Amino acid sequence: MTENDFSFNAVDAKIHGLSVQVGELFADLYAKSGTDSTRSAECLEAYRSLRRLLPKQSDGVRHVGARAAYKATQGMV
Repeated sequence: MTENDFSFNAVDAKIHGLSVQVGELFADLYAKSGTDSTRSAECLEAYRSLRRLLPKQSDGVRHVGARAAYKATQGMV
């Protein structure tokens, strides 16, 4: 599997899609409330949990789809 290739595993593709959505939600909540928001912190933890369900990239460090997921948490998607 290449870095962003989900064509062979529909479950991983769904998990990745959810993690991007949760990352976007985190970015929105964080921008509105800053670091003091319990909701944004819980949302970030949900994002992390979803990302941990995905296999690692060939570098063995990051999970597949890491670039898109990171951009979502930064409000860049």
